[in-house]
Amino acid sequence: MQKRYMVLVFRHLLTDELALRRPQLKDVPFVLAAAIKNRMVITASSPLAEAQGAFTGMAVADARAAVPELLAIDDIPGKNAKLLRLLGLWCIRYTPTVAIDIPNGLILDISGCAHLWGGERNYLKEIVLKLRNAGFDARAAIADTLGAAWAVAHFAKVSPIVASGMQAKAISALPTAALRLETELLLKLQKLGFRTIGPLLSISATVLRRRFGTVLLVRINQALGKENEVLTPIELPVAYMARLPCLEPIRTAVGIEIAIEKLLSELCLRLQDEGKGLRKANLKCQRIDGRKVQVSITTTKGSHSVSHLMRLFKLQVSKIEPALGIELFLLEAPRVEDMETVQDQLWAEPKGLADTDLAQLLDRIAGKVGAAAIKRYLPSEHYWPEHSIKKANSLTEKPTTAWPTKPRPISLLSPPEPIEVMALVPDNPPKMFIHKGKRHQITKADGPERIGREWWQDSGEHRDYFAVEDSEGRRYWLFRSGYYDGGDAQWYLHGYFA
Repeated sequence: MQKRYMVLVFRHLLTDELALRRPQLKDVPFVLAAAIKNRMVITASSPLAEAQGAFTGMAVADARAAVPELLAIDDIPGKNAKLLRLLGLWCIRYTPTVAIDIPNGLILDISGCAHLWGGERNYLKEIVLKLRNAGFDARAAIADTLGAAWAVAHFAKVSPIVASGMQAKAISALPTAALRLETELLLKLQKLGFRTIGPLLSISATVLRRRFGTVLLVRINQALGKENEVLTPIELPVAYMARLPCLEPIRTAVGIEIAIEKLLSELCLRLQDEGKGLRKANLKCQRIDGRKVQVSITTTKGSHSVSHLMRLFKLQVSKIEPALGIELFLLEAPRVEDMETVQDQLWAEPKGLADTDLAQLLDRIAGKVGAAAIKRYLPSEHYWPEHSIKKANSLTEKPTTAWPTKPRPISLLSPPEPIEVMALVPDNPPKMFIHKGKRHQITKADGPERIGREWWQDSGEHRDYFAVEDSEGRRYWLFRSGYYDGGDAQWYLHGYFA
C-alpha cells in the first residue's frame, strides 16, 4: 500500500485556545510572552495582533510601540504539547496513527483511510473545517512523504494535496526552511544564494554531503521518499493501569514475579471494587538500556483473581529478557468486562460452562498450548454432517438450535475415509469392513439413516449411514454413498463413537 501522510499546522495554537476559554479576548490584540535574557519576548501572537504588527520573537516593549493597546499575557511552558496531544487524540477518529510535531503541528499517517470519506480532498476538508469551526486556525497538506506534506502545509500557497510521486515538483519552489533545517544551516544556505529547494535538488549527493554535512541530505531524501522517517504515535490512555518504579534494577525471574504480583494486587482491587473483570493484560518492562519488553495474557472470562492471573503471567516470565535490569513495570488492562456478583450457595446446582474454575483451567491450558488449540462447538441447523456444527465464539455463547436427537459420533473424520465392506444383502448393514488394512467384524448395527445433500450447498449423492459395533466393542459411523448398483457403491468411515 502506498504511504500517504497528512500534516496539520495550527498557526495560532496557543492564542486560539486562550480565546476559546476567554471570549472577551476575541476582539482584543493580545500576545503570550515569556522572559528571555531579562526581557519579555512574544512567544505567540493572536491574528489581530499580527495584523497590527506584533509578531512572535519581538520584544513586548517594541510591539507596544506599534500597537499601544496590546495585551501581554504570561506564557505557560509546555502548554502547546498538552494542547497538541488533546487535538491528536481527537484526530484518532480519522486514523489510528497520529504523532505530535512540536511546536504547533500534528502528523497523521492516513494510508488506507481517505477512501472512507470519499477521497483525500473530502478527507482533508472534513478535518480542517471541523478544526476551524472549533476555533483553531488550521492548515493541512497531504503527500507521499512526511517531509513533503510538512513543507507544503507550512509554506505552499497552492493545492494542499500532492499527487503520488510528485514530491520534487511540489517542494522545488518552496524556501529552504521547508526542509526543517536548523537556523545556522539555513543562514549558511541563504548566504550562498540557496533561497529555494529547487537548486539543491540538482546537486549531487556527494557535493551536498561534503559542503553541508549529512543533515541537509537526509532532509532532502526524506522529503523525496528516498529515506524512511519513523513516527512516534500518540498512545491512547488506558483506563486500568498500575505502575511500579524500582529503586534498584530487577534482573531475576523471582524479582519480576514479585513485581507482577504487586501490580496485580493493586489493579485487581480496583477492578473488584468496580465490578469489572480483566480480559486482557499487557505487562511493559522498561529496561535501563532504554528498551522495552512486553508480554500479554488473555482470559476466557473476566477475572480479578490475583492468584489465577499470576499463574498465567508465570507462564510468560521466561519470555522477559531483563538484560542489565528493569527499572519500571507497567501493567495495563486494555480490555475488561462487567462481572456478575457471585454468591456462594450451600446446595447450588452444577455451574457447567458458567463455572469460574473451568474458565481458569482453560486459561492455564491456553497459556501452555495456545488459545487456538481449545475449541468449543455448537449445533448448526443443517442435516449434512459436515455442516451440522459450528465453532462457538466464546465459552458462554448459547446454541441457537437444539442438538440432533439421533446419536452422533463425538469425532468426525475430515474427509471421510474409504473402506472395504461385505454385506449379506446389499441394503442390509455390513457384516465386516476393512480400514487401513485392519479387518473389523461387526456384531451389532443400527440403520440405515438416509441423509440427503443440501442442494443449495453442493451437489452429489445421498448417504445411507449405519452405526455399528465390532467384536472388540468399538463403535463406528459408516455410510454408503448413493444407491447400491451391482456392487460398485463406495463405503466410507466417517466417525467414532465414545
